[in-house]
Amino acid sequence: MRHDSIQFHNAAELRDVDDHDGRRVQRAPEAVRTELNDGAQTRMCHPAGVELRFVPDPGETVEVTLSTDVRESTVRVFWGPFQSEQAVEVGAEPTTVAVEFPEKLGRIRDEHRDGLDYAPEVCRLRLPGEHRGGHVFYHGADGARRPPRDAELPDRRYLAYGTSITEGEAPLAEHLTYVSQAATRLRADPINLGSCGTAFCDAAIADHIAERDDWDVATLAISVNMVKYFSVEEFRERADYMVNAVASANPEKPVVPITVYPNARDVCEGSDPEGRCEAFREALRAVVADCEHENVHLLEGPDVLDRLQGLTLDLVHPGDDAMIRMGENVATELEALLD
Repeated sequence: MRHDSIQFHNAAELRDVDDHDGRRVQRAPEAVRTELNDGAQTRMCHPAGVELRFVPDPGETVEVTLSTDVRESTVRVFWGPFQSEQAVEVGAEPTTVAVEFPEKLGRIRDEHRDGLDYAPEVCRLRLPGEHRGGHVFYHGADGARRPPRDAELPDRRYLAYGTSITEGEAPLAEHLTYVSQAATRLRADPINLGSCGTAFCDAAIADHIAERDDWDVATLAISVNMVKYFSVEEFRERADYMVNAVASANPEKPVVPITVYPNARDVCEGSDPEGRCEAFREALRAVVADCEHENVHLLEGPDVLDRLQGLTLDLVHPGDDAMIRMGENVATELEALLD
């Protein structure tokens, strides 16, 4: 989405909200968001993986004004693939993020620029997901700028749907989520549709992903969130709809369902006496086995999160190290499918 000569990557809508001067950045269009379960409606207002991208005119300082609701957010500044030291805390009062292109990046020799996924002139204001920030509101921008050109961005896009693990609950910053890490290794732009605690395979989000034309490969990590609230049969029915809806509408694109990642229910004595996690994995295996679409490829969660080391203390959410390993493992599988 483009607005004010800025590309709002991974954002579907800027929404006017009553009693607020800014416009809320949403990952799902309002017509889709309001058809999701109650929790997911809120999650899609958390801008996990959203980036405000633009290229300042030479010598120009660009100022972008943002505010938040729910809690403060740390906005991290990247220039192309380069991580800046600049990080700005944004709260309820509108806060201006001022950036100017670092002169040193302009002196990178051409032979080294050719290997970059993003042009260094592209400023990327990276917004945080739910557990590192709140709902973010856009108030406007000053300073001469333009949106990035296609040639200045990766030519692949990787879309990921899933739980808080996909949204990125525990890592310290957005660029450390497995979605971002996998995208970096694939030389792809990440589209993060993780929905913390609420990845229930709602038909509305399945149809939304199916109808989008801006991704080349998709993973559907479904879903430890459903183990607690749904029967195995209900899960299988919802998973079947999502997998087939997305795959049938995009027959030339790999669609990769991922079974439940290893978690405390699997490894702690007495935590899952009925073996529900494995039953849900088996149900997703059956969905894929019965699927008639050749572009569907199952990926086992225990092969992605291949050891417990690196989890946080709840033995569910991957920390920084585990996220990096997951990104590496996902990228290896997806690269083979894309090739």
